[in-house]
Amino acid sequence: MFDRLLALFKNPQGYETPLPESDARHAMGTLMVRAAQADKAYLFEEIELIDKVLAERNGLDQLEAAKMRAACERLEEEMPNTDELVGILKDAVGAEEAEETLRALWRVVFADGVEHEEEDRILHQIEAVLGVSPERAQQLHDEVAAEDQKMTS
Repeated sequence: MFDRLLALFKNPQGYETPLPESDARHAMGTLMVRAAQADKAYLFEEIELIDKVLAERNGLDQLEAAKMRAACERLEEEMPNTDELVGILKDAVGAEEAEETLRALWRVVFADGVEHEEEDRILHQIEAVLGVSPERAQQLHDEVAAEDQKMTS
């Protein structure tokens, strides 16, 4: 299955229909891993939050979410550039899900308590490809930042 997913991501143009839900879920997980690693530090808090988000969004228990994250980590190492990866996700989700994806990605960015320039850059790249306006993207960023601030206070 892993080889099939990897082949799918390496040649997304070969598909004429939207990706199955499980493939979109792996694209989302891979983007979370990529965002968490953007600052060259992949911390426990980020890993823990990725597992939590994967479990919440996909109805998984902790072990299943950790296995999915591990698969996403392997996929992240082999994936095409971020624009192509986001394009795969964009084709599989609607506007509301795109915004929820950005919320989840910002949660991962804030998980270590520091928002790094590299993380901002990759999230803005993802926002653009998903078709979320800069204004709406800023609103989502600010909402998640405020939620994060409340949780750490």
